[in-house]
Amino acid sequence: MTLLGRMFWKGITLKARPPLAPLEASRLCFRVWPTDLDINLHMNNGRYLGVMDLGRLDLAFRTGLGRALTRHRWKPLVGGLTMRYRRSLELFARYELHTRMLGWDAKWCYLEQRFLKDGELIAEGVVRLLFRGQEGNIPTTNLLREIGYEGPAPDLPKSVRHWAEGCGGNGR
Repeated sequence: MTLLGRMFWKGITLKARPPLAPLEASRLCFRVWPTDLDINLHMNNGRYLGVMDLGRLDLAFRTGLGRALTRHRWKPLVGGLTMRYRRSLELFARYELHTRMLGWDAKWCYLEQRFLKDGELIAEGVVRLLFRGQEGNIPTTNLLREIGYEGPAPDLPKSVRHWAEGCGGNGR
């Protein structure tokens, strides 16, 4: 199944899934189809990144951020991604994608995305993204206000802080 088909299906079934609190994890179930394979007959490394887009969309709409993005015409922009592949996903394998907010600074949001098969970690990535509107970059405080979150930012794991600093993080 193509990514467009998957996005369409996940969009149709979105209302059947319960809303999420801002720090809760989205969990989506998928299967590896022939269009996902590379020449080694396992899921292509680029396909993981496309499926991760679907996890971020699900998280955004289930936390209420999707409505704000639509209303204000804000666009999410990926500013960096680090990925680690541990195992292969073979043809027709079922797997889950777990997406959750790790934390944020003044400019960037950091999300963890994990691929699991039967509870075993297959691959994991950390994505850093910002949101941009017609007036420029949207401060994370504005995003959090839109979804009704007033709590503190979670402490980012040390490895993510180091990676973010290497990317020019910390609000820059």
